[in-house]
Parts: sequence; structure tokens; C-alpha cells
Amino acid sequence: MLHILLAVFLPNWADLICGLTTLCAVMITSATIIFAAEFVCLSCIVNILCFICSLVATIFFLIDTVMQRKMFPSGYLCSLRGGLRTTEAFLACIILTAAADHFVMGEWAFRPFGMICSIIVFAVCLLVTVVIIVLHLLKLLQCLLSFGLNIMELVVNIVAVLLYLLAIILWCVFGYKRANYNPYICEKCSFVDMNTVVIGAIVNLVFYIVDLVLSFKSR
Repeated sequence: MLHILLAVFLPNWADLICGLTTLCAVMITSATIIFAAEFVCLSCIVNILCFICSLVATIFFLIDTVMQRKMFPSGYLCSLRGGLRTTEAFLACIILTAAADHFVMGEWAFRPFGMICSIIVFAVCLLVTVVIIVLHLLKLLQCLLSFGLNIMELVVNIVAVLLYLLAIILWCVFGYKRANYNPYICEKCSFVDMNTVVIGAIVNLVFYIVDLVLSFKSR
């Protein structure tokens, strides 16, 4: 019975496995790089051992991803559009993490309304992106839509591009003008988080623009 339900809701199981394996490979690769950049030093033996274990896991995940891709599974997650959506969601998670880390030690007086609006934009776009991925995977849910999924994606991409442009401008204007505020012990940590948000948002904006172009072409 469970097998029948899974076949109905997830008709392309190979595509799901390939997509999730690719996502895991990207996630652990990013985590390994960030960990190495932030915590590894010549005298940090424990951190070096953690980095080595993470690096080995990264290699295994990358090998598994290549093996899955060689099977050429046909489905949304392994397509260009699905890869873009997954990347957009992953980058949004990194952006929100950096933004939260920037605010976690600050007082409310140092949380401008413009920067809070930027975080709301990133969170809303992430939520909608995840919903689109789920709708593509669970075909039966598309019956709940009164319009085509392609039209929905086109509208979402247009709105996401405009909102990301607004969010980047607000984050830069309200963030960099208060450069003297620094809740961290180290001098450059505040700028690291702000720069991570800006760079991540710009990259994600490019992905949404590419996705928008593909949406127009698929009509």
C-alpha cells in the first residue's frame, strides 16, 4: 500500500534520489569550505580532524552525485529548471543565516526597518520557491491550482526579481551606512555577514533572472 501511495505522489523516484543527493553534495561542500575558512588553524587539532572527516564525506557525496547523474534520470530535480530552484532555495538559506547572525547580538535600536524588510523578502521568496518545488514533485497537488503551474512560475519569477532588487538596495542603504556599529568582538565580522547577504542576494537575483528567461521560453 505504501509503495502504491509513493508511486502516485512521487512517480519519478530516481529523479528525487538524484536531486536530493546533489543537494546534499552542495550543502556539505559549502559547509566544509565555510568551516575550513572560519575554524581551521595550524594549532586547532580537533578542528583539523573535523575538517578532514567533512572533506571525506564531501568526496563521497560528490562521487555519489556523479554516479546518479550518469544514470540520466528524467525529472524536475535533475533538469535545469529544477536545479535552479534548488540552488535558489539553498542560497536563500545561506542569506537568511548570515542576516540572522548579523542581528543576533544586536539590540533593537540597531535593527533598521529596511534591513528587516529585506529579510522578510528573502524568507517569502524562499517559501514560495519551496512550494513550487513541492508542486512539481507532487503532481496531484497541481490539481488544486486554478491556473497552470507555468503561469504561476512566471509571475513568481517576475515578483522575485523585483523584490530581490528592492531587498538588495534596502540592505545596502540601511546596512553600510551604519558601519560604525559592530556587535562582534572582531572588527571585520559585521562586514562579513553584510557582505555575505549582499553577494548571496546578487547571485540569487541572477538565478531568478535566468529562471525568468526560461519561464518566458517555456510558454
